[in-house]
Amino acid sequence: MDQEFYHTPALLPQSIAALDVHPGGIYIDATLGGGGHSRAIAEIAGADGHLYSLDQDSDAIARAEASEGFTPVHGNFRYLENYTDYFGITGKVDGILADLGVSSHHFDDASRGFSFRADGPLDMRMNASASRSAADIVAEADADELTRIFKIYGEFKQARKLAQAIVAERAKSPIDTTGRFVEVVSRFVSPAKQKKELAQIFQALRIVVNGEMEALEAFLRQAVTVLKPGGRLAIITYHSLEDRMVKNFMRSGRIDGEAEKDIFGRSDAPLKPLGSKPVVPDEAETEANPRSRSAKLRAAEKL
Repeated sequence: MDQEFYHTPALLPQSIAALDVHPGGIYIDATLGGGGHSRAIAEIAGADGHLYSLDQDSDAIARAEASEGFTPVHGNFRYLENYTDYFGITGKVDGILADLGVSSHHFDDASRGFSFRADGPLDMRMNASASRSAADIVAEADADELTRIFKIYGEFKQARKLAQAIVAERAKSPIDTTGRFVEVVSRFVSPAKQKKELAQIFQALRIVVNGEMEALEAFLRQAVTVLKPGGRLAIITYHSLEDRMVKNFMRSGRIDGEAEKDIFGRSDAPLKPLGSKPVVPDEAETEANPRSRSAKLRAAEKL
């Protein structure tokens, strides 16, 4: 694998250990990003193994170069089984990793619109060819829909007031840049929690723009089919909505956490969680890579 680094991967050694990566294995990195996790997996899997790395971002794929034992795939992990069927590896995969965080490259590139720290287009599309940007949602959604977005996906307490202000302000002038958006929403943000609450608001829009929760649910269901018995699934989450969904699925095989049972009352859950609590970065990692501080790694093994 030959790829230019532009992202420091979170929980790297812990992820490799959770996947139990070994020479000759078949692995999937469902979120290639900057390539840090992929590089480590490929090095251990070696010439006799194979790594398939997915990303919906064309920038990430452009930086990756296919080689013997490594196949980059331009696509969303919500279609995981389509790709594994194509490559003939469904039911044969030793391990699947997904890091659900936004790449540092995206945050640092103002033209992508993911960060409130620099002015740029209010975009937030992981897949630049997708039809609907954050600016489109801000311009078109009514107050009820905007309230739902900020309340559910941002867990923002003043969601209703924020939504009403957006509707009022967009009537005066377009809200199509991150700077203009921050200008509108800042009056509802606590000065003492400015960074945290702005991050929550931006997160909410990003989740909706990219259909992240729907994609994660589809991915989890397909991952079970794609893995072989004994195969490992490792997922790094960055907010409570993702973590809850992953935890529920790994425990029960269902997003709502309610395990189906056979006629004897035994759980039909297809996975066995590895550990009762998520793995989190230590102090040294959060100091070296502050963006990792909210990362949580959960892993499970297919029964």
